[in-house]
Amino acid sequence: METDATVLTADEAGAGPEESINSPFAEFRRKFKRQKTALTALCFIALLALIACIAELIIPYGPNEYNYSALLEPPTGAHWFGTDEFGRDIFSRILCGARISLGVGIFSVSLGAIFGTVLGLLSGYYGGLLDSAIMRVCDTLFAFPGIILAIAIVALMGPGLGNVIIAVALFGTPSFARLVRSSTLAIKNSVFVQAARSTGCRDLRILFKHILPSAVPNIIIQFSMNIGTSILTASSLSFLGMGAQAPTPEWGLMLSTGRNYMLTTWHTTFFPGLAIFFTVLSFNLLGDGLRDALDPKISNGE
Repeated sequence: METDATVLTADEAGAGPEESINSPFAEFRRKFKRQKTALTALCFIALLALIACIAELIIPYGPNEYNYSALLEPPTGAHWFGTDEFGRDIFSRILCGARISLGVGIFSVSLGAIFGTVLGLLSGYYGGLLDSAIMRVCDTLFAFPGIILAIAIVALMGPGLGNVIIAVALFGTPSFARLVRSSTLAIKNSVFVQAARSTGCRDLRILFKHILPSAVPNIIIQFSMNIGTSILTASSLSFLGMGAQAPTPEWGLMLSTGRNYMLTTWHTTFFPGLAIFFTVLSFNLLGDGLRDALDPKISNGE
């Protein structure tokens, strides 16, 4: 009896590590570690997020600290990225602008993902007239280039970061709606969903507990890739004078004010543009890595 008990205990003990190794999260982590480019992008994004949180503690000058004795100075030991037309330190302003750009990108995409996910679930699950109405609205929004639609919305609502977030969230909603709708259509007639329905589960429980988890990997991929697009769109709107307003240290606005001096002082546009470039590139590379790690067809080489 003692031997049997000992063997059973060993079997149970051996099942735990094997189960943890084969768990979905462990499998994702193993595949994602192979994506060296995506890991590098993730490290850059994590560093940028840390800088955004503690920018006030590490910047050498205030973001709006004027110094009229150092106007349009090139990069030096005192000002690593040079100064702008008001003598403000560009390095400090870029670090502070990271919080604005990341905040606008993440918050706007989050709003778009929430609304798009709900609409996609309802459209795919109920079908019929509701599905047709939601998809026709999405088709209408898809007919406009994202930046043109954002410009139109901000033009109607007025300039400002709040309106930029609403505009970016609105044109990002259809992509999430279509993505979640396709996953819902593929799984709503599966055996476990029919079993849940036959046991008397309410529709909301079926939607958010049984159907939504199957769409989560695709939502994560779309979310990470949309952040880069949202940051670029928000910077473009600020560049056009429809987003952040002076003296906010926003990257697109810094590009807009620095373009008047770019022929004689290259640093006023080079460093803000470089910050936008690396940030958008990092989110796109992270999205590619997440897709390769989460998509079983790509992972298995199908």
